[in-house]
Amino acid sequence: MAEMKILVLNGPNLNLTGMREPHIYGSLTLDMINDNLAQAAETLNVDLEFYQSNHEGDLIDKLHESRNYMDGVILNAGALTHYSYALRDAISASELPCVEVHMSNVFARDEFRHKSVISAVCVGTICGFGDFGYHLALAALVEKIKKSAEEGK
Repeated sequence: MAEMKILVLNGPNLNLTGMREPHIYGSLTLDMINDNLAQAAETLNVDLEFYQSNHEGDLIDKLHESRNYMDGVILNAGALTHYSYALRDAISASELPCVEVHMSNVFARDEFRHKSVISAVCVGTICGFGDFGYHLALAALVEKIKKSAEEGK
């Protein structure tokens, strides 16, 4: 049995990763990214559950459901990052530690991408490292969960 369970949640258009703007998002598909991350998680004794939706409400429902059995969340909310207060509130309501991930460096792109309405309710943000950002998020979240458990939180 795994030591912890983490939800990897991907938002709108991430199902097109590997096909959509590969010069920005890379050539790996989301399935390939998930497979690589699952292999890394095994070495950390972590079970991952993967979920992707292009629909804001589905992502919110998944966060609500996950609060009952997950230890944390890795979230690439895509464009919802910049305007979805409903998603922000769902992250907060889940009471799960959440790491925000963006494959591109959002601060080197369009100005509207510079603002995240979800960052304030996440334990951290990782951007600009392509698919490796998910691995960084996994390592950081595992350490955060372990530290919180040691502190009794």
